[in-house]
Amino acid sequence: MNNLISLDHLLPGEEAGVEYFHTKDTLTRRLVDLGFVKGNRVRCLMRSAAGDPSAYKIRGAVIALRNQDAGNIMVRPRDKAALWD
Repeated sequence: MNNLISLDHLLPGEEAGVEYFHTKDTLTRRLVDLGFVKGNRVRCLMRSAAGDPSAYKIRGAVIALRNQDAGNIMVRPRDKAALWD
């Protein structure tokens, strides 16, 4: 699968590679500090009961992001059978 999607479209258990994001300056710094840089792998772990926020695992850390923020992060979904580079 080669199409880019926003992070908020990942379902629990799905993984993707970070491609880029478009955010305001304050959130940009936070996302980079958390590991949202091109090529890093991110996995959706779960969504809250109300559906927002969602929990993601990136670089060994579990973080929660609101759908509004996750919608600004573009990722490349990985086929479950595909190997990571």
